[in-house]
Amino acid sequence: MSSKVLSAAIIGLDAELVEVEADLSNQLPTMAIVGLPDKAVEESKERVKSAIKNSGVEFPRQKVTINLAPADVKKEGPAYDLPIAVSILLVSEIIRLPSPFYEHAFVGELALDGTLRPVSGVIAIALMAQAKGIKKLYLPKTNADEASVISGIEIYALESLRELISHFLNMEALKPYVSEPKLFEDEMLESEFDITYIKGQESVKRALEIAASGGHNILMSGPPGSGKSMLAKAMSSILPDMTLEESLEVTKIYSIAGKFISGGSLMKARPFRNPHHTASNAALVGGGSYPRPGEISLAHRGVLFLDEFPEFPRNVLESLRQPLEDGVVSVSRAQATLEFPAQFILVAAMNPCPCGYLNDSVKACACTPSQIIKYQKKISGPLLDRIDLHIEVPKVNFEKLTSEAAQEGSRDIRDRVQQARSRQVERFKNLDIFTNSEMGNREINEFCKIDKATMDLLKNAVNRMHLSARSYHRILKLSRTIADLAGEEFIQVGHAAEALQYRPKLE
Repeated sequence: MSSKVLSAAIIGLDAELVEVEADLSNQLPTMAIVGLPDKAVEESKERVKSAIKNSGVEFPRQKVTINLAPADVKKEGPAYDLPIAVSILLVSEIIRLPSPFYEHAFVGELALDGTLRPVSGVIAIALMAQAKGIKKLYLPKTNADEASVISGIEIYALESLRELISHFLNMEALKPYVSEPKLFEDEMLESEFDITYIKGQESVKRALEIAASGGHNILMSGPPGSGKSMLAKAMSSILPDMTLEESLEVTKIYSIAGKFISGGSLMKARPFRNPHHTASNAALVGGGSYPRPGEISLAHRGVLFLDEFPEFPRNVLESLRQPLEDGVVSVSRAQATLEFPAQFILVAAMNPCPCGYLNDSVKACACTPSQIIKYQKKISGPLLDRIDLHIEVPKVNFEKLTSEAAQEGSRDIRDRVQQARSRQVERFKNLDIFTNSEMGNREINEFCKIDKATMDLLKNAVNRMHLSARSYHRILKLSRTIADLAGEEFIQVGHAAEALQYRPKLE
């Protein structure tokens, strides 16, 4: 005699259907789990036994064999506790499903007393259930809001295994979970950092506004104490609202990574990730024996802030090349090759030299020429070529620092950024991109048309500054964003001239 229920395995950022089968045989009362389980799944034997016993049901006094199919897919984590328990209850004929097994799916971790604990990756599981035509998804109550954003399936929010048993025995039938998830608040999501409290640095604030509007990468260079880190952190206060599609993408990543706050529906604020410069390659890009998203994927649709940019290991910085160009990162391991989304805004900050005072008007630089060259060469040319805005952050003088003059706040800048992003959303409504920085050659040819005066300006710039083809295309995309901020339909010569100012002084 055997039974079968459905569950799911998380593979990268997607879920794959798993069949959980249970069989009883007249042998010594033991329990075995097969189907490539990891240690957490193996340990579910003790959790399931205690949970069933503490739910008022006797555990079978026979050999119980659990098979997780397909057998060649590695099963990880405690989310199989609930489907294993249900399959045992079915094969023991304690409960019976009211409809065919392929209409039901179960996920959840069991405590020893039978209560259910939340699990990771619920949105991916709900999307898989929707695609496979599964009608009912049973999961912990804490995960219910998260799963309810996916339409077309009935969500049953459970507090305990006992509650599920009563439901199937028609003793206390559960009703499908109904939620009205609030994707965005009416008021602006406030940040603890506001640009209004940063004195001076108008040119840097303008560069940050452009970067936020078009999703462009930015590198700030300046002496210690000039405000680079504070400006970077204030970037989160001027970012526009996420669209529904963006919010769903980000929530899915955080859910699978186990970093989504339980009890919510969708993430509202754009991510802001600030890894330390001692971060490893796997921590930044993603990895592990079975690949998991790294910092660059956790920053998807948000900001990745790398302070002390040259202090990161060279191999870590070079690993940014592919995601900065393609918006995805491929992580290859012996078990699998997976792709994670990585469409983020890189905000990097650095000193111009090891001591930080190169070209300072007040304090003399104490570095030798060889030290300066060695320091600056820590960042390769190809990586610098992928950064659209290079801006110097000068030291703020005392008069500006103590000035009482009114400063433009984050809310005003954010309104302009939101308007520019709205133009891009309308422009790319039939494409799978959201911002100007994501445009490929085809989109550049269609949306970045320029007149003869602008063409002549860019021709001279390419020849004199020895710009690469990549730099030329990035200047066009940056010009498109500047035009969007100005509310112009076409790129004008002034927009291209401003974009050229943000290229590094030496190419």
